[in-house]
Amino acid sequence: MRDFDQITWDARLESDCRQLVRLAVLEDLNGSFDVTTRVLVADSGPARADVVFREAGVVCGLRAAAVVLDEMAPHVGWEPRASDGQRTEAGGRVATISGPASDLLTTERLVLNMIGRLSGIATLTRAFVDRIAGTGARIYDTRKTTPGWRRLEKYAVRCGGGSNHRTGLFDAVLIKDNHLAQLGPAGRSPGEAVDAARSRLRELLSRDAHAMIVEVEVDSLQQLDDVLPRNPDIVLLDNMAPAQLRAAVARRDALRSPSQLEASGGVTLDSVRDVAESGVERISVGALTHSATSLDVALDWQ
Repeated sequence: MRDFDQITWDARLESDCRQLVRLAVLEDLNGSFDVTTRVLVADSGPARADVVFREAGVVCGLRAAAVVLDEMAPHVGWEPRASDGQRTEAGGRVATISGPASDLLTTERLVLNMIGRLSGIATLTRAFVDRIAGTGARIYDTRKTTPGWRRLEKYAVRCGGGSNHRTGLFDAVLIKDNHLAQLGPAGRSPGEAVDAARSRLRELLSRDAHAMIVEVEVDSLQQLDDVLPRNPDIVLLDNMAPAQLRAAVARRDALRSPSQLEASGGVTLDSVRDVAESGVERISVGALTHSATSLDVALDWQ
């Protein structure tokens, strides 16, 4: 099965994280220092604290937290007691931080923000993945991410058991209705747009054109009939009810088309099982990143 690049923790992701952390440090310290800590506990001795989940969830962000400490207090000790992608119950202790109390106080909020945000995404993703278990469908994210956080948030989706859709505008062709609307007063059918995109890709990318995934959005079964003979890699079925999705799968299968089908648009935890049981291979859910709630994570001081 052809698929988009799947994000793992690598040098590129760590670089993204480090840039975000540097901005966050500037927000908190503004090139200065933690005034409250400096005037009250600047000369305090060593301290230890555990990173504790106040609610059950999927752990994510421990590697990001290590980057926070490397930027803010590189001499502080960081001992992970879990791994990104691991489930934990309420009260689970996932890491221990040790060093001067003043440094722990200064870095506390940014460490917890990173872990809470990314764990919230991973936990919501796992809920969707669990809901469709046994159907053969896979849960995908979208580009509806926090600006600057995209790779980190997509990494969190992976930690929750989901899959990554395209990373950006650069790594796949995704023909949507707004693209068709710009092709002239008469418009162009989705099928014709697929043909045109592939032709242009060969001009732009030469021998690498075949490696670029071509996906096209349709919002009716008539448009689906138009695109299936062109065998795009993926057909995005926009805002179709389960009955329409089942009909789309039947039409694709009758033609023995290799195109995979992706359901998208307003998918919720309540509806995702019905969507998956229609027979589509992919379900994209923007809520994984744009609506995830941060988990309640705290420091328990020893």
